[in-house]
Amino acid sequence: MAGALAGIKVLDLSRVLAGPWAGQLLADLGAEVLKVERPGAGDDTRQWAPPSLADGTAAYFLCANRGKRSVTVDITKPEGQEIVRALARDADVVIENYKVGGLKKYGLDYDSLSQLNPRLVYCSITGFGQDGPYAELPGYDYIVQGMSGLMSITGPADGEPHKVGVAVTDLFTGIYASNAILAAIIARQSSGKGQYIDMALFDCALASLANINMNWLIGQQVPPRLGNAHANIVPYQVFACADGHFILACGNDKQFRAVCQVIGLPALADDERFASNPLRVKHRDSVVPLLAEAFMGNTREQWLKRLDEAGVPCGPINTVDEAFRDPQIRHRGMEIHMQDSVGQNVPLVGCPIKLSGTPVEYNQAPPKLGEHTDDVLRALGYDAATIATLREQGTV
Repeated sequence: MAGALAGIKVLDLSRVLAGPWAGQLLADLGAEVLKVERPGAGDDTRQWAPPSLADGTAAYFLCANRGKRSVTVDITKPEGQEIVRALARDADVVIENYKVGGLKKYGLDYDSLSQLNPRLVYCSITGFGQDGPYAELPGYDYIVQGMSGLMSITGPADGEPHKVGVAVTDLFTGIYASNAILAAIIARQSSGKGQYIDMALFDCALASLANINMNWLIGQQVPPRLGNAHANIVPYQVFACADGHFILACGNDKQFRAVCQVIGLPALADDERFASNPLRVKHRDSVVPLLAEAFMGNTREQWLKRLDEAGVPCGPINTVDEAFRDPQIRHRGMEIHMQDSVGQNVPLVGCPIKLSGTPVEYNQAPPKLGEHTDDVLRALGYDAATIATLREQGTV
């Protein structure tokens, strides 16, 4: 069965995470994705190890490049530029994350390629977008987490700001980018024309603050750093217990009353300070210590069992290995295994999208550097002698 995006051809000129994440999602959904890399070096993340496969391919690279073919091309050389132009003529989508204007000098920018292929959807990903006072600055997830306000609300309330444990602004941008690409492809069905997509990590990071953004815009109070607590719901946080910690996600007044019953303090639910969520938020410093003291009286397993039976959302704080062993994750097929071109087993995290009619298929392990160069060039009409010359010149 063909994937949902079968027939869509994507030329992925991006490196590291945001762009490759978008490209991998399109590949999972059935698009044909060709990754263009530097000869001899490839995507920077191929070297971001340990850990790595036996051949040295870094786990970081593997996380974002499933389903793609790899061709090595030196785009600084005219012969390399012509190869990319030839590929773009037949492509539906180009993804790139070079600095603003970085591809113009090679004739690989949107204006140049759209003249060859007016139906081309061209997605540029940068740190700060194609215009504005920061447009020329390089974009790094860590810095953008800080600039967007995300770090100001992350970490212990009485400690220093923390970044999120993964590069979430890259990931958010990759997901926003893939949505934008799909929207442009749909728009092309009626207009017959492609378009340019300008994606910025900074924009996506700010947009992803969601309710925290609105708390500022509506309340005009600078959102504080609350550690594991929630800005708008109480109690909704981590609590310590006799043998560790667990998460309590009490989302409404009925659930709060159930919590009070479970811990043996039913009168708390009738206390005028705690009778509604807005009141509990207002009196957070009073109610949370009372709950915290009660939860110390039993183990995590016992509290989770009792809270679950009472219909109160709660959960453990798993380590990554525990998460992979969780029966729900295993049932959902979120760990997959593929074989690469040399027969190595490559463990990967599955795509979380479940489509009933056009399910995700895993047909290509993350590629070796330049694994498909000869096949791609032959399909473009290059003969063996020309390919050999290009390789001798370092063009491919």
